[in-house]
Amino acid sequence: MALWFSASAVTPALARDWDLSEGNVAWLTISVQLGFVAGALASAALNLSERWSPPRMMAACAFLGALCNFLIAQLNATGFVSVIALRFLTGVMLAGVYPTGMKLMATWFVRGRGLAIGVLVGALTVGSASPHLINALPLENWLSHYSGTVDAWRVVMIVASVCAVTAALIAARLVRTGPHLPAATRMDWIYFLRIWKEPGLRRANFGYLGHMFELYAMWTWAPQLLLASYAAAKWNETAARMAGFATVAIGGVGCVLAGLMADRIGRSWTTIASLVVSGSCALAAGAFFDQPGVLTAVCLVWGFAVVADSAQFSAAISELCDPRFVGTALTIQTCAGFLLTTLTIRAVPTLKETLGWQAALAMLAIGPAFGIYHMARLWWSDEARKMAGGRG
Repeated sequence: MALWFSASAVTPALARDWDLSEGNVAWLTISVQLGFVAGALASAALNLSERWSPPRMMAACAFLGALCNFLIAQLNATGFVSVIALRFLTGVMLAGVYPTGMKLMATWFVRGRGLAIGVLVGALTVGSASPHLINALPLENWLSHYSGTVDAWRVVMIVASVCAVTAALIAARLVRTGPHLPAATRMDWIYFLRIWKEPGLRRANFGYLGHMFELYAMWTWAPQLLLASYAAAKWNETAARMAGFATVAIGGVGCVLAGLMADRIGRSWTTIASLVVSGSCALAAGAFFDQPGVLTAVCLVWGFAVVADSAQFSAAISELCDPRFVGTALTIQTCAGFLLTTLTIRAVPTLKETLGWQAALAMLAIGPAFGIYHMARLWWSDEARKMAGGRG
């Protein structure tokens, strides 16, 4: 998952070296989101997850994604269109890694699946944060002793690719499918419409859309907010990068704790609690731009809560839908959510230019408010008893 934000983590350097506008910078992440949606739909339509063993599919996609990411490090400023194309292809490959990993985890667990998926999403979160950690290390200085001057952003891209190749080797050699592999299913395009007509599924999907409205825009821009805040206060740039890493990575802890909570008090209340905290942080974060210490604390709480509920929306859909169409339901949920993220990722820099950081980030609270409403309505319905062993 280091591939996802490998380019986003080095956007200040790319913007400076390649003279990119903030709109162009946003496309470094948007292109991955679009590629992920395309890859997920193609995989479902071609039934690739049934034709290939999940470990092999994960290994192949991780390796090809690493190759696409590595090629970006070889390009110069005239190749920005090529960068976007390679980022799109990276997203396509990640669609064979993340959903496949979810499926693999589910084959090992029947009881405690909420916690298990929470651990997996926690791993996704830490992996997505890792480019910020790589970027905070003095790799440029270390490598200069051996290979002359090397652009730091290229080093980050290459190291992220090495991480993905390592993951591919682990998947190929060590990962196995568990004993609870579900029966093969095909994408049912008619069920696409039924999902939005069934009240329980519709509420859960709307809750997920509210969550996704905020999540990836926060992951994309909160580290940049911290960099700008630290720079304005003349604080250490390396410390800002470490704060950006921690802001995203701490969500891994949130995912595990939310998984434990959901198995005890239910998925509805777990998601509502996460959305309340993350939405509050979205409203508050921009107000502390001039106080980087306080801003860091707010961002850490935000990062903890913003992804904590992610796995629980997927678990809720799997419990509420017709068991014959779980794959279809999860594909539709994922694709709708990731398409929505492209709008908010692009909207934040536009609002920031005209209204400032506070208004740009406060806009993200619309998503949690929408999600809270629908998850509360779901909890009050009879269908909630299908979730989390009857806990709702």
